Amino acid sequence: MLTIYGRQSRFCDGISRRNFIKIGALGLGGLALPQLLQAEARAGIRKSHKAIIMIYLPGGPPHQDMFDIKVDAPPEIRGEFKAIKTNVPGIRICEHLPSMAAVMDKLAILRSIVGAEDNHYDYQCMTGRLKRTEPPGGWPSIGAVISKLQGPANPGVPPFVGLEPVMQHKPYNASGPGFLGIGNRSFRPAGEGKTDLALNGISLERLADRKALLASFDQFQRDVDASGLMAGLDAFNEQAFGMLTSSQLLEALDFQKESPRVIERYGKGDPKVRGDAAPRLLEQFLIARRLVEAGARVVTVAFGFWDYHSNNFKTAREDMPMLDRGVSALVQDLHDRGMDKDVSVVVWGEFGRTPTINKDGGRDHWPRVSCAVLAGGGMKTGQVIGATDRLGGEAADRPVHFQEVFATLYHNMGIDVNKATVTDLSGRPHFLVDGYQPMREVVG
Repeated sequence: MLTIYGRQSRFCDGISRRNFIKIGALGLGGLALPQLLQAEARAGIRKSHKAIIMIYLPGGPPHQDMFDIKVDAPPEIRGEFKAIKTNVPGIRICEHLPSMAAVMDKLAILRSIVGAEDNHYDYQCMTGRLKRTEPPGGWPSIGAVISKLQGPANPGVPPFVGLEPVMQHKPYNASGPGFLGIGNRSFRPAGEGKTDLALNGISLERLADRKALLASFDQFQRDVDASGLMAGLDAFNEQAFGMLTSSQLLEALDFQKESPRVIERYGKGDPKVRGDAAPRLLEQFLIARRLVEAGARVVTVAFGFWDYHSNNFKTAREDMPMLDRGVSALVQDLHDRGMDKDVSVVVWGEFGRTPTINKDGGRDHWPRVSCAVLAGGGMKTGQVIGATDRLGGEAADRPVHFQEVFATLYHNMGIDVNKATVTDLSGRPHFLVDGYQPMREVVG
């Protein structure tokens, strides 16, 4: 991968983030060994494959202003928003999430996510682990694990795609393939690179030049990297140029091929990047659905900026309606297309927010408890799992650990977390989660 870095920017934690431009299709990755494809064919894996769409909300969304409104708490805790009824009796959520309220029977709300730490990164949402416990090379993201264990469902489409819109700044310390190496990292379709995913307009001479350029950079990386993380480059190269000869990925990325009715359902997002995190592009929700339909196994979307240290309610009034539209459209679309049994959806951020509203009208970091939304995957929905105390600061009933959610997602993909392992750089096998089991409430 060749990356050109642009200007730097900072989040509330003072960590520098940099935007980037990827050169053409050199950011491709995620192809497992051909033997995995053969094994999948022998196993009779059906064409309608299992998949995961993860909507990551950078910054930590305010759980008590979205899915866990404390109507009986004092004003300095409760905040400004009202709770509204949903289409499931007894379940109430924020007034600014009316479309999600209308499809609550298709959602499962987790109000008691625990096990976070106070750090701005997507690491825990993408890996289920804490960064401070990582082995050499780092823990692999769920997409990298599934890429390694299951390989591509369609040779022309990478198994793991990370949607990062045009002009987006790199989201909080984005996680990678960890010790599974470059061959299992996500494909990230940077804006200018989309046109290079098809051969239209590209001469054979240019294609040869690109291949030589990639080979030279890869050889350099092989020479300087003694960690073993560059293992899988042959598969990486094979997939990169295999995609150049196929239009399937490009077709999936072109959401304009959808009917106007479907495009209107999702709506048009706001490309403005507030806080240097992620634009609020509703089109990415539609592209995620198109990608899993085309063959991707895991698609991740970073949406918005939720680090509300000030103006919590003013900013939430801008962000929540777009998230509401995107999630509800995606979930309903999956049901309409008969994909709800196969495609799991999870929506979450790295931690929650403080019960008390601060002097600037915001809520600060609160890793003790947060929320999440699950949908699809054949899971039991129309329910709330877990509860927080009266102030929304602690898990009072049924704490749900990040790794329980991961165990559930792996289960939905047909992977047994009690048996499946991945091997680190020293040859040591690791289970996918640390003894956690799929959530009985949704898969039991």
